[in-house]
Amino acid sequence: MTPFVNVNGTDYRWPTRPVVVVCIDGGDPRYLEQLLQEDAIPNMRAFIEQGFGSVADGSMPSFTCPNNMSIITGTPTSRHGISGNYYLDTKTWQPVVMTGPELLRGDTILARFAQEGAKVVSITAKDKLRRQLGKGLDVSQGHVSFSSEFADRCTLVENGIENVLAYVGMPQPDMYSMELSLFVLEAGIKLLKDHRPDLMYLSLTDFVQHKWSPTELDARRFYERLDDAFGRLAQEDVVLALTADHGMSDKSNAAGEPNVIWLQDRLDERFGRDEMTVVCPITDAFVAHHGALGGFVRVWSKGRVDADSIMAFIQGMDGIELALNKTTACRMFDMPEDREADVVVISREDVCIGASAASHHLDGLKGHRLRTHGGISEAKVPVILNRPLNARYRQKVTWKPLKSHDIFELALNGTD
Repeated sequence: MTPFVNVNGTDYRWPTRPVVVVCIDGGDPRYLEQLLQEDAIPNMRAFIEQGFGSVADGSMPSFTCPNNMSIITGTPTSRHGISGNYYLDTKTWQPVVMTGPELLRGDTILARFAQEGAKVVSITAKDKLRRQLGKGLDVSQGHVSFSSEFADRCTLVENGIENVLAYVGMPQPDMYSMELSLFVLEAGIKLLKDHRPDLMYLSLTDFVQHKWSPTELDARRFYERLDDAFGRLAQEDVVLALTADHGMSDKSNAAGEPNVIWLQDRLDERFGRDEMTVVCPITDAFVAHHGALGGFVRVWSKGRVDADSIMAFIQGMDGIELALNKTTACRMFDMPEDREADVVVISREDVCIGASAASHHLDGLKGHRLRTHGGISEAKVPVILNRPLNARYRQKVTWKPLKSHDIFELALNGTD
């Protein structure tokens, strides 16, 4: 057994007990702040008081795929290359889905440890993440990789596990339910008890946070159930590390309607149709969560309008926080330049950005205020460990900015 495993330039210590990392999708620190005040999450309170708790910077844009890939590789988006759910192929002017493992650069921490003999488990809520998180992972060697979205379809060949619903003792969860996340945790607890893998990564979904604010009853119910599951995980003598991929902000107006800048429509009106293309990289198959509206969009010019002219126009719009050219945006937010647009646009916390009004379907948002993410406002996330940091890492976190993609390093190297 090797004492360290090098992954993408970082040496990770071999675990002496199982290490479980949980990504609470949409886990804005404001939920924890509210529920700690209400004394609704006693296990997480104990972790913070007896272990470690802080707020870290997530990767930009503050979306699910970029941040899960940052967490599982221990690197910023500039290194692993996944900077959203989509980027634009300027040869065809068509958006390209960025969820394929071939687009992920570098190794995952799980795969490298597995190659060195560790037993690993990866469970996600949405299947769009599963293949990238499982890049390089050979499930025929006893590893497990599946999603609760397709728990009823798991096979030994594809996922390293079968008959998952019967094994976990829960029905197939609906995509738009808190049970989609809770299934991930219950499956993780069962596998931990039965097989004690060396490394486990559990990634949830943000249905609840999109739908309910920190003060609403259903959000409290969800976090109480998360807290109960975290407590049961911690009872299994593990290093438990909790973080999030992004926060969540209310982006509705006083009337309760989405507070949207329809950027494609505005650009078409100013510069003419077909001069540029706006891509909303939050877009995925589950638009009832957010209507494909977020706080971060990309603008590609077809060549007749330069970036400076586009930025000058956008910067004058009320609700825009930043409009940056490619070089500046990549330098500021550590993003991959070869997959970046001519102009990056980030909205203010209470505002979201769409492409054209006709291209977004918002029926799934009826009856609820739009809560979504993507910008700087949603890039702060919690980092919590159930065990205290050792002296070296206590010192390290005081002088080095804490990043959410440090979570595996903290859990493996920072605890004794």
